This record gives sequence, C-alpha cells and structure tokens, in this order.
Amino acid sequence: MIEIVNESGAEADELALEDVAHYVLGQLGIHPLAELSVLLIDEDAMSELHEKWMDEPGPTDVLSFPMDELRPPGLSGATASASVGHATGEERAAAPDLLGDVVLCPAVAAAQAQQAGHSAQAELELLCVHGILHLLGYDHADAEEEAEMFGLQGELLRAWRADRAAGQADSGDSADGAVGAQEGQEGPG
Repeated sequence: MIEIVNESGAEADELALEDVAHYVLGQLGIHPLAELSVLLIDEDAMSELHEKWMDEPGPTDVLSFPMDELRPPGLSGATASASVGHATGEERAAAPDLLGDVVLCPAVAAAQAQQAGHSAQAELELLCVHGILHLLGYDHADAEEEAEMFGLQGELLRAWRADRAAGQADSGDSADGAVGAQEGQEGPG
C-alpha cells in the first residue's frame, strides 16, 4: 500500500507519484502490499527534519526514513546490483514489509527543476524514485555507489515514463511531464 500525503500547499500529481512508486517497487521485486508513505511538505517543515535527522541547516529535496531493513531480491548489500524487471514470482511472494517514509519538498524540487530544465513534477518523480532507492539500501556516498544508484534511478524513470507514455498513447492522451532521455541520471542535491 502506498500512501501519498501532500501537506506542502504546492500542486503535485499525486497519482503519478503513486504510480511511479508502484512501478519501482514492482520492478525491484518488492511485495505489492509493502507499505510506503510519501509525504510532501513545505520548506519550513523540511528544514526542521533536515536539521533534526541530518544535522544540516535549511531544507533539502528528499529525505528517506526506512522502517525495515529490506533489500530487493538479489541485493545483498548497498553496492550489489539489481536488474530492473527480473524479480521472480517467489521473490514477489515474500511477506509484505513496512518500507518507510519518503519526504519530498516541492519548493526545493521546483528550484532544482528550473536549473535542470524540466518540470517540477518530473523532479518530484525523480526524487520519489531516489527516496525509494534509499529506503531499499542504495546510497551515493562514493563514486561507485553513486554510479549504480543514479544509473538504476535513471533506468527506472525512463522505463516508467515509456510505459506511461505508451499507455496514454493507447488511450489518446498525451504524455504530460515527459522529459528528455538524460533526465533521471542526475541526482538530487
């Protein structure tokens, strides 16, 4: 179960955030009933969390608060690789877990989006994927970890956007919020 709560006062496509979260968890073989919360908050609230938990001043774009030590199937450590879309039925059938919380700040995301040349929604989607990967044990503390995490992040975003665009094309809609192929390889802050 994925819960999206927008307390930020900013507009966001919450259904798209829920959809990308479901897609990422499914591609990484996480049980479909695993619990994830995505919270969108304003800069003041994010500043408080950032200072309390990271001992750093000011707001940030995304924070992740894992609840269970959960790894995607085949991921034995923070630098182990996981292949998108290759989870087995047995792996998916594992008991659901409480993943944790991903906290996003749309105001910071909007500023980053402007610098990156894409929409604020596209940045929120990127940050949602980034936060979920942190919940699952991925990190970017060194160059090798960063390359792995951002590569997977970009791969997941591109695949989700392609699937979404294909689904919208089938229904006659256009793909809102689509960004260039390079987007998604860049990382937060």
